[in-house]
Amino acid sequence: MHVLGSEFGYKITVVSPEDEDKEILEQFDIDLDQELSDVDPDDLSIRPPVVTVMGHVDHGKTRLLDAIRQTEVVKGEAGGITQHIGAYQIHHEHAGVNRAITFIDTPGHEAFTAMRARGAKVTDIAILVVAADDGVMPQTIEALNHAQAANVPIVVAVNKVDKEGANPGRIRQQLTEYNLVAEEYGGDTLFVDVSAAKVTGIDQLVEAILLTADAAIDLRAIHEDDARGVAIEAHLDRGRGPVATVLVQRGTLSVGDAIVAGSAFGRVRAMMDEFGQEVEVAGPSRPVQVLGFTSVPSAGDSFIVAPDDRTARQIAEKRQAGERHAALAKARKKVSLEDFLEQSKVTTLNLILKGDVSGSVEALEDALVQLDVGTEVDLRVIHRGVGAITKSDVTLASASGAVIVGFNVKPEAHTAIFADEEGVEVRFYSVIYKAIEEIEAALKGLLKPEFEEAVLGRAEVREVFKSSKFGTIAGSLVSSGLIRRNAKARVLRDNVVVGDNLTIESLKRFKDDATEVREGFECGIGVGNFKDIQVGDVFEAFEMREKKRA
Repeated sequence: MHVLGSEFGYKITVVSPEDEDKEILEQFDIDLDQELSDVDPDDLSIRPPVVTVMGHVDHGKTRLLDAIRQTEVVKGEAGGITQHIGAYQIHHEHAGVNRAITFIDTPGHEAFTAMRARGAKVTDIAILVVAADDGVMPQTIEALNHAQAANVPIVVAVNKVDKEGANPGRIRQQLTEYNLVAEEYGGDTLFVDVSAAKVTGIDQLVEAILLTADAAIDLRAIHEDDARGVAIEAHLDRGRGPVATVLVQRGTLSVGDAIVAGSAFGRVRAMMDEFGQEVEVAGPSRPVQVLGFTSVPSAGDSFIVAPDDRTARQIAEKRQAGERHAALAKARKKVSLEDFLEQSKVTTLNLILKGDVSGSVEALEDALVQLDVGTEVDLRVIHRGVGAITKSDVTLASASGAVIVGFNVKPEAHTAIFADEEGVEVRFYSVIYKAIEEIEAALKGLLKPEFEEAVLGRAEVREVFKSSKFGTIAGSLVSSGLIRRNAKARVLRDNVVVGDNLTIESLKRFKDDATEVREGFECGIGVGNFKDIQVGDVFEAFEMREKKRA
């Protein structure tokens, strides 16, 4: 590519999509790289922490959110939540100060990680909800892995402590295996016993969130500046047009601002809070619904305020053009075993392991972790689980640049297509040592090229002739593709293979030798010593081709 560019007098520089986007914004004097340390401390003020609730299905996430939300409704004058906007704020008296906390109500850790995959650092703290009567479940571990991969502090809410058979102590013990050690055990993770059904322990949970936020996070942001943030969710409303729930991360968003989110743009016509009340301005960590976009942005898109409508439109159009070019270009896998060591920036190979039974997965993980290929490269299992490969696994792999290894399992419906779209490599194995060999070879940069079977064509046998010189000859009609001399072939009878790994040794058109015969033409096929050929059989010609590296 560089040689081709120099031939035409151009210097080619390969940049990431993020750098390209940064370049677009720099054309309009918009700088996204400003760090808090570069800002005058007088310009910074405290912002509320942003919290996401995660955990296993049926462990009471929604009920807990409702309980927290309801306490705020009871405190305030509003008669109830009039509409759901995907995020809301509560207020709590802490150390004599009225503090706000923003809760993001996502449909699960898939959405949480989808945002992270797009580069949106939305969450400050993750609440892991675990039912005291049920214990740590597969999705609990999955949610925990997602939160730890995002490198956010975790507060554990042990829910349903009022139920019979509840054992909060067992939850604390189980989670020590996953590096979550309770404070009472000498660790630094806060565990809070709650009952969402009876609305008990909610205040203690909110206190724990604020204590964790003060200890682990720099809760400061610039207020007096153009707003920036992220779109949490968006939809098309029949009456109001595109509606996006956005979370302001810095600056102040005001009605009338020109706004760009991803490749969508517009002017803020109106903003509403979680009670459906109109608001004029929204500061850092404030979630609001925004009306005024000309199209629907995607969940996880970053938004910025542009100087004017014209600039907003130009930024959006440049991004749209970039998206079109990216869609037209062949998608490149983010990380594959073959190119692991070709990417100088990749020093750790992240893996997600899924298997049919937990014993196999643990055995595979133990074997992989013990691989020793020196100190320059490293292997990290970021998630392991039992069952089919899900979209959630693909999303986590996409966000973490990981390769998914399936042991005796296959993807769920549509997951394979989703993995391809996301550029995530999924490898399947049924023998543990084969998986270990290939991953070790990848770590050493010694992975040999893979070959895949490519079907050339099919031919249906119409008559069978015996020849003293060529053996059994099948008079055939090529029904699809082409038949090529010296190609590999198999014989199918009622779609069952009766002869495999054969070679088409002779191929004739009438009495003349032919190199290949195409669809719709008749030919005579000879496959050497194989004689079990009957009228109605089907020849399938194929060749082994080296897989192109992504």
